[in-house]
Amino acid sequence: MAGEGMCIAKVDEKVVFVEKTAPGDIVDIQITKKKKSYAQAKPIRFHEYADLRVAPYCEHHELCGGCKWQHIDYAAQLVFKQQHVLDCLTRLGGLTIPKVEPIVTANIQTHYRNKLEFTFTNKRWLTTEQIQSQEYIERNGLGFHMPGRFDKIIDINECHLQAAPSNEIRLAIKNYAIEHEFSFYDIHKQVGLLRNLIIRTSTLGKVMVIVQFGEHDEQKITSLMEYLQQNFSQITSLYYIINTKKNDSYQDLPAQWFAGETYLTEMLGNIKYKLGPKSFFQTNTAQAQKLYDIISEMAAIKKHELVFDLYTGIGSIALYLAHQAKQIIGVEYIQEAIDDAMLNAADNKIENVTFIAGDMKDVLPNMQAQYGTPEVVITDPPRAGMHPDVIHTILDLEPNRIVYVSCNPATQARDLSELVTKYEIIKIQPVDMFPHTHHVENVVLLSPRNN
Repeated sequence: MAGEGMCIAKVDEKVVFVEKTAPGDIVDIQITKKKKSYAQAKPIRFHEYADLRVAPYCEHHELCGGCKWQHIDYAAQLVFKQQHVLDCLTRLGGLTIPKVEPIVTANIQTHYRNKLEFTFTNKRWLTTEQIQSQEYIERNGLGFHMPGRFDKIIDINECHLQAAPSNEIRLAIKNYAIEHEFSFYDIHKQVGLLRNLIIRTSTLGKVMVIVQFGEHDEQKITSLMEYLQQNFSQITSLYYIINTKKNDSYQDLPAQWFAGETYLTEMLGNIKYKLGPKSFFQTNTAQAQKLYDIISEMAAIKKHELVFDLYTGIGSIALYLAHQAKQIIGVEYIQEAIDDAMLNAADNKIENVTFIAGDMKDVLPNMQAQYGTPEVVITDPPRAGMHPDVIHTILDLEPNRIVYVSCNPATQARDLSELVTKYEIIKIQPVDMFPHTHHVENVVLLSPRNN
């Protein structure tokens, strides 16, 4: 296996990255991209299947890029993810590391996501078989983007990533819209009423639905919202967003509350989180509990210690660990996330946390003068990793322990190569947050070198 879930073959001594295959497949391939040092390819005929293959459980597996490792046995997936972490740290980062701990497995391997985002289209993707069938096929669709294609949408009949009533709600919205002749979005002409759908669920049985509209047709919007309210009692929070921009991003747009509660409620440990329509939260709740317990164990926070929680989001880690510390300071770029963090701190009656909104590289250098020197720094940056200025500031702070949480071991390895100038890697713990995908979370504990 290689990065991004592809497999490696060698053809005339050139490395070829092949999609939709498994190690051990014997296959004819067609080159789709050719570079000087490598090529990319797709399979066109299988002669022999690998022993580690299993039958995919989803009818959309061949087209959808959401769970692209369904055809690989789960135990084998874990081996590949473990190796990916090791390769990133040693080969990309050039790091000398202790033994990587066995990856934390996911007990729940389907229906594990608490948030899914679907896109409406007036020109759904049709397979060659559908085109050749000569039968009428409804072109309006609601589903996921084709891998690597911003303008091609696969209409999804059943998705195995999110528990009920996610599928039922999505299909009902699509059928209602077709029946009432609501326009589905045209990505090229950038017109159409129905644009995007977000469904969020919680382990407490709560369901939030957010419909994004490309036009402001109050009558039709109200009609659809009332239909959902009347036919799905499971929906506890109902929102809509008007987005007439040229892209689907909605963080800068107001979310209009229509019915139910204004927040989705979730629970991790003893902490209850209220999540707004634009709040970020770990999308696998069951694995998030395991992840936070690992962070807690590595951080080993004592009652007298100050903790800096960098890239805190809605403060989920800070609030989870607050009972262990004297004080935790959380920093996040997005103001709305900080607003959620402060609300959740108040609701949980947690008084030893402080949250700051701002650019990390600008805020962090001033925190020591205001709050003191932290004994522990926890950092959970986005996939791009940390800005070099942030890394240098952490090194200047000289905390006793650094816990680096990453959803991208490659950028984590890059950042660790800077941190190890003063710190030693003590423990490495991969966590499988997303079964049947190539993604892997990794947690690293660092402590000062004994010079």
